[in-house]
Amino acid sequence: MSRFDTTRWSMVLRARGDAAENRAALEALCRAYRPPVLAYIRGRGFGGDAAEDLTQTFFARFLERASHADADPARGRFRAFLLTAVKRFLINAGEEAHAVKRGGRVHFESLDQEHEGQRDIASADETPEQAFERAWAFVVLDNAMRRLRAEAEHAGKRELFDHLRDFLTEPPDEADYAHAAETLNLRRNTLAVAVHRLRHRLREMVREELAETATGRDELESELRELRAALGTVMQ
Repeated sequence: MSRFDTTRWSMVLRARGDAAENRAALEALCRAYRPPVLAYIRGRGFGGDAAEDLTQTFFARFLERASHADADPARGRFRAFLLTAVKRFLINAGEEAHAVKRGGRVHFESLDQEHEGQRDIASADETPEQAFERAWAFVVLDNAMRRLRAEAEHAGKRELFDHLRDFLTEPPDEADYAHAAETLNLRRNTLAVAVHRLRHRLREMVREELAETATGRDELESELRELRAALGTVMQ
């Protein structure tokens, strides 16, 4: 059995039945990748409670209607599948809002109204899709960072990790680097080796996180390239 046969995404694909463990895997995946969906909805002009409520409703319906049953790895990755699903959800939600005006059942407050002051949630030059991709990338990075912190704590190196974590994703400022070395009572070269090792381990964990929603090595490498592009200078 290959590494990609036991990932969360592969479990989701097998969750077309009622197996409790597969359902749990799907729910965990939805919880983990809630921020990108929220970022996309905000990018579409919904903010505050409206965006939160829509996000919650999207995942509730995603699970209730077994939307994952339509998933097909040959047609794209889980990330793309989820983005398509939320786009369709907002279209349907908009149709429901118009149905309210025609006397239909109320599901949401009117969704086609202008939400004053919410258009600047995403940057002016960032599309909702780009907001989704960026939020997805940061979820992956954050998950990997949490695992690295737990690993450092287990090894009795939590203090070292806490002082060096900011150096793992951005080029260190020389003054901050020197201050960290002094605080930790380490030689400059020793600190540099520690940072190098943590960066290497973080990259391994990022790959592992991405592999959870990939179905093969080629797809994994593509996910890595797109993650780096979404993060910009982070993780370069």
